[in-house]
Amino acid sequence: MNALAAPPVDAAVLARVLAALETIILGKPEQIRLCLACLLARGHLLIEDVPGVGKTTLAHALAHVLGLAWQRVQFTSDLLPADIIGVSVFDRANQRFNFRQGPIFTQLLLADEVNRASPRTQSALLEAMEERQVSVDGTTYRLPDVFFVVATQNPHEQLGTFGLPESQLDRFLMRVTLGYPDGAHERELLRSGERRELLPQIEPALSAAAVARAQRAVRAVHVSDALLDYTQALIARTRARDDLKLGLSPRAGQGLIRAAQSWAYLAGRGAVLPEDLQAVLPAVVAHRLERRDPAGNGAGGQPLAAELIRTVPVPL
Repeated sequence: MNALAAPPVDAAVLARVLAALETIILGKPEQIRLCLACLLARGHLLIEDVPGVGKTTLAHALAHVLGLAWQRVQFTSDLLPADIIGVSVFDRANQRFNFRQGPIFTQLLLADEVNRASPRTQSALLEAMEERQVSVDGTTYRLPDVFFVVATQNPHEQLGTFGLPESQLDRFLMRVTLGYPDGAHERELLRSGERRELLPQIEPALSAAAVARAQRAVRAVHVSDALLDYTQALIARTRARDDLKLGLSPRAGQGLIRAAQSWAYLAGRGAVLPEDLQAVLPAVVAHRLERRDPAGNGAGGQPLAAELIRTVPVPL
């Protein structure tokens, strides 16, 4: 097959998915596409923004339109790991402990305001996000094949928040920011009211089985040696810079490739182009890169990603 031939994807179905999501979240087509690419790449998504801009509504819309079972956990300072994972309860009749699954046993888990929980509770997600399983009392329980964590986060400077540690941040393939709507779309929001009320009127465009098939197809999108060279050059540049606390990890590099494959898949291509890598780069690396001087971090690390695109040449 020609490397640039379209992969086995129903473009009309993907177009319906994107159109349905854009009906709910107005004026944010790029962010919506990134969210869908993150899911199809089998990653996890962090949405960081101020309250009230549609973070929770976006997660709800993703679950509904993609036909996924979902659970919402409101993270608070008194939330315990067992409230997420589940707990073993003693059965007097059978004289044994039975495990009662927590809300993490779902296909889409919305961890709402994740940085309002303590670091101990935040860490309860680590094994699930990395290995798609949880371990309780020496027993391992597998999570569904399609397992997608969407965590929302308020800015760190708000009261009552705990910054996510680097190990937790690295588990999120992408971080996106919705931002305030433009004037025209905000007027539409003011006129029409709560967008989440429109969801029952929208038929799911996919199913969990279809999402799983699309995730497998994404992994088959071709990545050339030249594209790998470009990825390694981007990663090496971050490690060589003295103004950054840490360079990109191998996990970040793998995630960058998967995200670019997913972006190419959504475009109907069977091979990754440099433009695909550049399109997903800010969402994949911005939350992983931090300057030693906090004053230079800019808007969520986006300037750092832009610098990488500008300064690292694309291999011929």
